[in-house]
Amino acid sequence: MPHRTSRRTLLTATAAATVAAATGVLATGTASAHPASGHPHDTASTDRRLRRIIAGMSLEEKIGQLFVMRVYGHSATDPDQADIDANLREIGVRTAAELVSTYHVGGIIYFTWAHNTRDPHQIAALSNGIQHAARTARSGVPVIISTDQEHGIVCRVGEPATLLPGAMALGAGGSRSDTRRAAWIAGTELAALGISQNYAPDADVNVNPANPVIGVRSFGSDPEAVAGLVAAQVKGYQGAGIAATAKHFPGHGDTNVDSHTGLPVIEHTRPEWEELDAPPFRAAIRARIDSIMTAHIVVPALDPSEDPATLSRPILTGILREELGYDGVVVTDSLGMEGVRTKYGDDRVPVLALLAGVDQLLNPPNLSVAWNAVLEAVKGGEISEARVDESILRILRLKTKLGLFRDPFVSGRGVDRTVGIRRHLADADRIAERTTTLLADPGALLPLSRRSHRRLLVVGADPASPSGTTGPPTTTLAGAFTELGFTATALSTGTAPNPARTAEAVAAARGKDAVVVATYNLTAASTQLALVDALVATGVPVVAVAIRNPYDAAHLTGRGVAAVLASYSWTDVELRAAARVIAGRADPEGRLPVPVQRADDPAQVLYPVGHGLSY
Repeated sequence: MPHRTSRRTLLTATAAATVAAATGVLATGTASAHPASGHPHDTASTDRRLRRIIAGMSLEEKIGQLFVMRVYGHSATDPDQADIDANLREIGVRTAAELVSTYHVGGIIYFTWAHNTRDPHQIAALSNGIQHAARTARSGVPVIISTDQEHGIVCRVGEPATLLPGAMALGAGGSRSDTRRAAWIAGTELAALGISQNYAPDADVNVNPANPVIGVRSFGSDPEAVAGLVAAQVKGYQGAGIAATAKHFPGHGDTNVDSHTGLPVIEHTRPEWEELDAPPFRAAIRARIDSIMTAHIVVPALDPSEDPATLSRPILTGILREELGYDGVVVTDSLGMEGVRTKYGDDRVPVLALLAGVDQLLNPPNLSVAWNAVLEAVKGGEISEARVDESILRILRLKTKLGLFRDPFVSGRGVDRTVGIRRHLADADRIAERTTTLLADPGALLPLSRRSHRRLLVVGADPASPSGTTGPPTTTLAGAFTELGFTATALSTGTAPNPARTAEAVAAARGKDAVVVATYNLTAASTQLALVDALVATGVPVVAVAIRNPYDAAHLTGRGVAAVLASYSWTDVELRAAARVIAGRADPEGRLPVPVQRADDPAQVLYPVGHGLSY
């Protein structure tokens, strides 16, 4: 992949039957998320039918279609009491079914922490319960169920579903076919669970190593390489029958502020935005992306008002709709994030988002406040009902395309035939092997031989595992080495090991043939470096695996470490692949999708894009 420099250095049943008859939906769907990309006759015919459905909705039902909301519980009608209490406290309803009947929501988003994703059959039953509630409502319009299943470090549905490498790992693999296959597997399994919209792929170009919110969620730092992989994932997800969502427009890759907790400002000029940030979104649109998610960021060169992009008409209508020609669904990032709440109150945010050009309002902190604010804005004339109808038409086109009007339900048999099947798991392992990157091996220590380096100590950081992975990382790595014929012991030393923990690791290293240390988000002040130094001082060869950011390599070079690898995530599939590479069961094929700059002089590149060693 070519290296491209960034800014600066790197810079109801009856009701449902009526609706189905009205839409005339076929099994394959006739509407596209973008009318211009479908057959004109079919699109016009479908739009006429959808407009009849919209005309039959009350204003309250219309407003509800604009919202995608969280809800607690594993069941649509019978959640645990603690989840009922949480729903009453935060939303004013008891269950997902009540959420649908009370607020007429057009979408529901699943979270692990909301107890929506315990296991595949439970998830499928929850989805069916939600769709039954929608079908039995007066309008009979089905719900779009969504989630953030990026894979890698952002994952809501875990084992026994197939876990796949995340974006930056796929960027290291550099294979569009692998990237498309990963998205197809993920999309097929989500569809079997009744989840029809995935908030992926991440289309941000990560040109800032200090980015606290994107990082390895991005495919890399080269805009054209990212664009190619984004398009591949769009085709994979949508080829599997679910909606893909490119995020976060207009580009969240160059910030050192997390929009969950603050309002980032992107200082790219308009030409820099065109070169660095726009290509992946243009590629997604060319690939007929179903939805695009907004970013809670300020880009003064695109909108001097300094409104966050989610609320910016110049950005969402002027650039995304008019300049880029996108007419699909636009969904906000979560409206509970601080970045969108900094400048305006929770009653104004959803109104301004709609005025800016948004269609779906995602997860407001207080649904009653947001829902009623939009209702009053329409009643008062600030937002025209025609503007609301415009968004609902886009949403219903997408629901039509996804086959939700025809049949929104899934089956247990479909779950068993699709989710976590052997073929998917094997493909995930093979893809992951092709992403592991060997950055340094000065003494040609690798691959480790079971004859000469059988006794291993695995130490290091054990960050909380992404949803549904077995973890912790040191245990996963040690288990993988044991399965490969080594004798491996795990010792968790944490992300900030103290002197006592370091001394314990040093003592455990005595008599071992090699030490594998997992590093996590190293900085110059990290006590993980003191651990590495102490282990190197024992004379036992030390192999370091950067289990999240490949930028860790900048702090490991020159410390006497025998070898440095990057796995780009600490999910099981990526850690097992790293173990196979270290053991020589797979060759290291990954190549850096981002540059690693020197720790002592960030203006200098230590390892450029495309760097990676082989056996």
